[in-house]
Amino acid sequence: MDWERLLSLKRFGDTHKRLRKEQEETRLGFEVDYDRIIFSSSFRSLQDKTQVIPLPISVGSKKDFVHTRLTHSLEVSVVGRSLGRTAGQRILAKYPYLSEIHGYHFNDFGAIVAAAALAHDIGNPPFGHSGEKAIGSYFEQGIGKKYRTILSNEEYQDLIDFEGNANGFKLLTESREGVPGGLRLSYATLGAFMKYPKASLPKRPSKHIADKKFGFFQSEKDFFLEVTEEIGLAVNPKNSGIGFYRHPLTYLVEAADDICYTIIDFEDGINLGLIPEEYALEYLINLVKENINTKKYNAMKHSNDRLSYLRALAINTLITDAVEVFEQNETEILTGSFDSALLDKGKYKAQVDDIIKLSVEKIYQSTEVIDKELAGYRIISDILDFYTQALVNKKEGNATNYDKLLIQSLPDVYKNTDVPIYNILLNTCCFVASLSDSAAVHFHNKLMGKQF
Repeated sequence: MDWERLLSLKRFGDTHKRLRKEQEETRLGFEVDYDRIIFSSSFRSLQDKTQVIPLPISVGSKKDFVHTRLTHSLEVSVVGRSLGRTAGQRILAKYPYLSEIHGYHFNDFGAIVAAAALAHDIGNPPFGHSGEKAIGSYFEQGIGKKYRTILSNEEYQDLIDFEGNANGFKLLTESREGVPGGLRLSYATLGAFMKYPKASLPKRPSKHIADKKFGFFQSEKDFFLEVTEEIGLAVNPKNSGIGFYRHPLTYLVEAADDICYTIIDFEDGINLGLIPEEYALEYLINLVKENINTKKYNAMKHSNDRLSYLRALAINTLITDAVEVFEQNETEILTGSFDSALLDKGKYKAQVDDIIKLSVEKIYQSTEVIDKELAGYRIISDILDFYTQALVNKKEGNATNYDKLLIQSLPDVYKNTDVPIYNILLNTCCFVASLSDSAAVHFHNKLMGKQF
């Protein structure tokens, strides 16, 4: 892979090459990507989607604040921008022709990573990661299993392993009537967004980080291949199907996410009393002990101030570490031989693992999170059952009056049944994934006759 192709400014439908040196400096193409994402309805819906802990924000007490998908995504984007800019400086120093001949600036790298990081959770269903599992379970073990015989292996795998990353790619790129190419992001940003650039099958063909999950549905296969061709992603020879190695900047997007959920989920757990404060501060101090200003820290009288200081220092420490790992392994990243996340190769892996282990025990397996997942499974399964049955009945000419009423309640973009069964089922999954937590509860209450 080479950086000139990886930094492509091309967008869906372009008939001419976009050159960096011809860009308007006051509104660069990569910055346009960020703007289009942040103003999209799909991004806005993240304000009411669970990050980890399903508690509302209370303005009356800071202790009640928890992150939603939206606040998490904004913070990941800020961290990603810093990672991208710092790495960009080092890349341009190593490959000066990118700046001298093509006009790239270090801020371009920051803008690409920031935009991709902003969108990294845009395809996630309600109720956190359990939402993905609930959709997949409906088709693998629930009533949706009956569709197995009429789908290809790849199509069925798309459903039983429903993946927020693939749904995100669909949301960002899917053409609609009058809206060709979706948000029409630059191919560089789409490449950095694609955390797992492979199809749903074969599943885990290798231990490479790019093979952990999948990044596109069969419905977006052609455009996915167009993007990978334009930016020159390297083919993964260990994948017998469609699979590529990552865009190098994807590692920075992933690092931004890893840094934020490691530190900030941990902070949420402390603020909500799930993790004892003094105990938790020790974990953070272990992470930043090489960089902490002890005099400054000891002068802070309030625990919130101490926590904020340690959080900021921890994030900065991990940013610096991730960029060091990226720079040291840049050649291997370009060839595809670097097979793990940046933080997994960093000097603070042991400390990060300790924090994550405690978060799993005290936060991710807390009663609040388990209760959310239990409710989410039932709500998502019921909504899928009602709407898939109604849409398939219409497709087969057997729609009842009730089916017709159900279909009328759907947004227009999800009503079309003049498509294969796979597309109907996938679109219904994407409709459910588009719902915020409260919207999913609202829909479920209406369907169950509990709300008018």
